Amino acid sequence: MARSDGSMDPGAARAASPWPGAPQPLGASWDGKGVNFALWSERGVAVDLCLFDREQGASEVERIPLARRTDLVWHGYVPGLGPGQLYGYRVHGPYAPDRGHRFNPSKLLLDPYARALAGSLQWRDEVFGYHVGHPAADLARDRRDSAPFVPKCVVIDPGFDWQDDGPPRVPANRSVVYELHVKGFTARHPGVPASLRGTYAGLATPAALEHLTSLGVTAVELLPVHHHVDERALVERGRTNYWGYNSIGFFAPDSRFAATPARGGQVSEFKSMVRALHRAGIEVILDVVYNHTAEGDHLGPTLSFRGIDNRVYYRLRAAQPRFCQDYTGCGNTLDVTQPQTLQLVMDSLRYWAGEMRVDGFRFDLAPALAREPDEVARLSAFFKVIQQDPLISRVKLIAEPWDAGPGGYQVGKFPPGWAEWNGRYRDTVRRYWRGDPGQVGDLAYRLAGSSDLFQEDGRRPCASIDFVTCHDGFTLADLVAYGRKHNEANGEANRDGTDENLAWNCGVEGPTDDPVVLALREQQMRNFLATLFLSQGIPMLMAGDEMGRSQGGNNNAYCQDNATSWLDWELDDRGRRLLHFTRSLIRLRRHHPEFEHSSFFRGERAADVKDIMWLTPDGVEMSTAGWRDPELRALGVRLSGQEMEEVDAQGAPLTDDTFLILLNAGPDPVHFVLPDCRPGDGWAPVVDTAVAPAGLPSVLEAGGAVSVVGRALLLLRARPSGQ
Repeated sequence: MARSDGSMDPGAARAASPWPGAPQPLGASWDGKGVNFALWSERGVAVDLCLFDREQGASEVERIPLARRTDLVWHGYVPGLGPGQLYGYRVHGPYAPDRGHRFNPSKLLLDPYARALAGSLQWRDEVFGYHVGHPAADLARDRRDSAPFVPKCVVIDPGFDWQDDGPPRVPANRSVVYELHVKGFTARHPGVPASLRGTYAGLATPAALEHLTSLGVTAVELLPVHHHVDERALVERGRTNYWGYNSIGFFAPDSRFAATPARGGQVSEFKSMVRALHRAGIEVILDVVYNHTAEGDHLGPTLSFRGIDNRVYYRLRAAQPRFCQDYTGCGNTLDVTQPQTLQLVMDSLRYWAGEMRVDGFRFDLAPALAREPDEVARLSAFFKVIQQDPLISRVKLIAEPWDAGPGGYQVGKFPPGWAEWNGRYRDTVRRYWRGDPGQVGDLAYRLAGSSDLFQEDGRRPCASIDFVTCHDGFTLADLVAYGRKHNEANGEANRDGTDENLAWNCGVEGPTDDPVVLALREQQMRNFLATLFLSQGIPMLMAGDEMGRSQGGNNNAYCQDNATSWLDWELDDRGRRLLHFTRSLIRLRRHHPEFEHSSFFRGERAADVKDIMWLTPDGVEMSTAGWRDPELRALGVRLSGQEMEEVDAQGAPLTDDTFLILLNAGPDPVHFVLPDCRPGDGWAPVVDTAVAPAGLPSVLEAGGAVSVVGRALLLLRARPSGQ
């Protein structure tokens, strides 16, 4: 017998309905005796719960209609089910793409609230809701069953012994962020057991934790760990979406990072990882992708949201609802102007911050979440609901402040309480050390925390996430070694990726045995690292840059799940020197609050000394004409000590020293006249990025001069002349 929507009643359906159950919470909830299932769908006319005993290649063993509907939620309780049970949904309703409806009960759908997924997507034509073919093919519904070829949802046991776990709660201004990929960080680590490499458990091993703690970082920012799908085009080229920016399960830790083979075991393994990182004093920040899903544009597969309620979950073109409105460059955009979709995002955030105990989020393409309807709005519902949420408003919130839509570049425009990836910082620092003219003025803003971007609305320097490199682009070693991208291995004829604002690379392209070139490249890497960790704001270091990791010039290694992307722990002399240098910089920063100001400099005098002074090589304050000089490539920065009552992690009082940063991006040496210190004091060298440090005396006299070689940075600290 046919349903009103034209589909056939499932022959495997139970004659009797399950117990009514409850409409909340959404998802599958086990109570020790059975499982409550609840699925929201506004325009669906019927929902079938499908149970499975295998992840792949099987039709359901039982199909159960959910007959109860309360406030647009279809629900039912099935006694006797428990953790490990596989399930999915079929939602009945109109298939009318021209009106934005794409219901198709022949397609098994993932629960948007599933806590774990099992199995993988097999790219077959059956996983599409229409007959794959010419561009208009999506107007006709495909009635073949997709269940054998799609992942299944897993009922989990949420219980976990957190023991004495507590969040590190590192103050924002004292944070040092380390961006890493869960698999790539330990995939080749010799100190991690082979069975745990590339997993959540591997990241929690003593060997992995030792590297993080000895480096001195306070937080790891994990590339996406939400369950994702590899795009069909990648799979057909024999590649995968290694980065994982193609989410389909906003509550489910990706099973590809799980060492445990148990169904749903990735949940407790993830929690164990968080607990271990917290014990080491390290916060966990998730890179989350709520701007789009893996279902792509109108010709994409029907895996979950599209088949549950396409018009609610996705932004559609107002005049042509058959088509998606794409602000992400990924085919679709999640529509958080819809209350149910916004609730989904907030419920996901609360789950990860509450149940999974993560400490913050970095929002991929964040402006796409704040468009109302099309313009990015600082008073959007998304920002408002986060600001008033008692849990999410207290964790660290970081925006990638750009998307692919019009007016999408929003650096400096997010509300108070948010930090942002500071693309202006990256571009300015790269241009300066490349030797571009006219960069000194902008560099000063970046070194001082980017007050021009963040101060006006009451934000602080920690609103700026300072970075020179990140996963999306060249590694630090490649930044100074390549003049152009080399993405041929991605299979896209080197058309993918962007032509970046590159650093000076000595005029030599790629690998070389020339010791002079290698030494100059290493010096340039030290320049970038020193600039990063001596700047106000929150520094972010990409994993492997501290050891000189190369991707062979590939600046878009999103599909390279191999040695190209994985960290190489077998270090040569250069890698060991760079690691030691980075550790010393982070240690210096964390012991000296002069580099971690919680408020912006005012340029005011205390005891006749300004809190910050910008100096010419002649030792005098910069003038308006000096800031405008396009040929000026050398700059001095004096940071005056301040009275501090804080102590470091070992209980030692933090210093209130005065520092002098001397930067020279020109090719030739520059002589800097050293400014006055307190009576009887001089300047002691602390950091010198030059290839061959000049062998400076232990203390340089104020009023004297010091030479900084071409393309180098020198850090001095005020010390009594007798020391």
